[in-house]
This record gives sequence, structure tokens and C-alpha cells, in this order.
Amino acid sequence: MSDVQQRIDDLVKSNPVVLFMKGTAQFPMCGFSGRAVEILKASGVTGFKTFNVLEDEAVRQGIKDYANWPTIPQLYINGEFIGGSDIMMEMYQSGELAQLLQAAA
Repeated sequence: MSDVQQRIDDLVKSNPVVLFMKGTAQFPMCGFSGRAVEILKASGVTGFKTFNVLEDEAVRQGIKDYANWPTIPQLYINGEFIGGSDIMMEMYQSGELAQLLQAAA
């Protein structure tokens, strides 16, 4: 495992809820990242970890390889890759996201 992959793995496994996004929770730098943050907040999550991929090009590419998923944002709950903002929205609407987040709390 490369250094970047190890850093990502450590982040994902040491935080119950991690969102790799463009920008920060306070200042998202793309609409999809903003929507992902809003979905988490609407789900009642307050203590989630974010990682701004715009500040680290190695992680920006590495996270795509880590999950074999081509886009950002990417959500991880309890070390498991969930998906991007579209999947998050579907899971939020069905109630499935709330169940996963409760289990992570």
C-alpha cells in the first residue's frame, strides 16, 4: 500500500463518518460537495470528519483509486465506502442513510 493509500485508510478507519470533498463543510467548493454536507446535516450528524481534496493532489487522485470510484465527494461510514452525493441522496430519502449513521454514532 502506498503512503497516500495508507493515509486515506487511516482516515477512513479512525473516524466513524468521513467525507472526502472539494472545500470544507463551512465552505464547499462544488455543488455536489455542498449537497453531501447538507445531507449529513439533515441526517442529524454533527461530528463528521471532512477532508478537502483540493489541498492535497495526491489524496484527490488517491481517494478515487482507494474506492475505485471516479468522483468526489465520497462518503465513508465505519470504514465502509458509501458513495457520492447522488447515492447519499437516495439513501437519505429511503431512510437507509439515517440507519447507517445511527449505527456509527
